[in-house]
Amino acid sequence: MTEIILSDDRARLDVDRIHGWLASSYWSPGIERSLVERAIAGSHCLGAYRGGEQVGFARMITDHATFAWLADVWVDEAARGLGIARRMVRWFLDHPDFATIRRTGLVTRDAHDVYAACGFTPLHRPDYFMERLAPWALQLMQDDAEQPAS
Repeated sequence: MTEIILSDDRARLDVDRIHGWLASSYWSPGIERSLVERAIAGSHCLGAYRGGEQVGFARMITDHATFAWLADVWVDEAARGLGIARRMVRWFLDHPDFATIRRTGLVTRDAHDVYAACGFTPLHRPDYFMERLAPWALQLMQDDAEQPAS
């Protein structure tokens, strides 16, 4: 098997491929390419590459001081089961730019084991957390809740 290389070099990102992955995901079905481009521009992004081809993507949204949000962790179906998602998550958690981050959050429907292996836990104080969803996002979540778990 060809070695998996992780890189945060934006020039290497295959935005067409990333858009295709995210547009097919349960959390952003049909997302417009322009929104993917804006999300990439406002985040610290990481690509996973095998033989020069991008096989994974993740991004961290952060103030680079105290808080970060991990999003859009994706591994191409043909490369799943190789630990790439965990490696990408650990890359962010071990990166010196994130050394002062006291809270890193994320949302997942079906990859709890991936994140638990990296130290993530359910919310310690869920009663402290709130969210505001746009009406279309709320509908997306309701539609997703009606789907069987993967």
